[in-house]
Amino acid sequence: MEAFQDRIAIVTGGASGIGRALCEELGSRGTAVVIADIDKEGAEQVASVISSGGGRARAVYLDVAQEAEVRKLINETAGEHGRLDFMFNNAGVANLGEVRDMTPGQWRRIIEINLLGILYGTTAAYPLMVEQGSGHIVNTASQAGLYTMAGTTSYATTKHAVVGLSTSLRAEGAGLGVRVSVLCPGPVQSNIVDTATIVSTFQENIFKKVPQFMIMGAGRAARTILRGVARNQAIIIFPFHARLFWWLHRVHPDIPAFIARQGIRAFRRFRVEPDPLGPKENV
Repeated sequence: MEAFQDRIAIVTGGASGIGRALCEELGSRGTAVVIADIDKEGAEQVASVISSGGGRARAVYLDVAQEAEVRKLINETAGEHGRLDFMFNNAGVANLGEVRDMTPGQWRRIIEINLLGILYGTTAAYPLMVEQGSGHIVNTASQAGLYTMAGTTSYATTKHAVVGLSTSLRAEGAGLGVRVSVLCPGPVQSNIVDTATIVSTFQENIFKKVPQFMIMGAGRAARTILRGVARNQAIIIFPFHARLFWWLHRVHPDIPAFIARQGIRAFRRFRVEPDPLGPKENV
């Protein structure tokens, strides 16, 4: 796509999952990609793959929970290339389980990464793009940011906030040359469940039971995302069943709420009572 030829992009969380697929797809389309991840070794592997295919890529270590690091990377990238065309705020983690079993530290961690990490990337890139009169900010939320889902309250809290941030900023940026889109994917092949904080349940008993036909491949997801970005879509929802459920939520909100309640009932069949000595903080 010409929309990505000779452009400059930063992708956070670029070492795996959707982030990696986005980096590789952007690289194949002529974009110079900065692959930012807390997993520096993984980011370097992605950069090597892109470079071996004739693309341009650079790997950097980045903890998105550190505002100064995020701002420094954005400013340095724009200074090196003279501009920043795309900011993909994609890094994220998951907490899965019931609120009654979660600790303050677990809440703090997911908010720092999923919400503040995206806020830092957005607020650092936005003024720069306003000044240059162009640019596109793409924030990764989730289908959990659009409607009720069982056992994901902390995750959904951050993703709803990302949707609100993105759609509201889109209105502000429209007259200033800056585009803003938000991604709301359903299940996509990644390691987010493997690395998730699971509270009071057996991970393999419930969160790995998503039917395979409902899980989209990361490469296909990346192509879907870039097609939506090129079209300047406000909310990019995929796969089809995620869009269908969003429509159902808007037309008949009681139905998704009922399904979520049934999901919680299923979840509780695998619930493990908390340690009587108290929960262990995950910070």
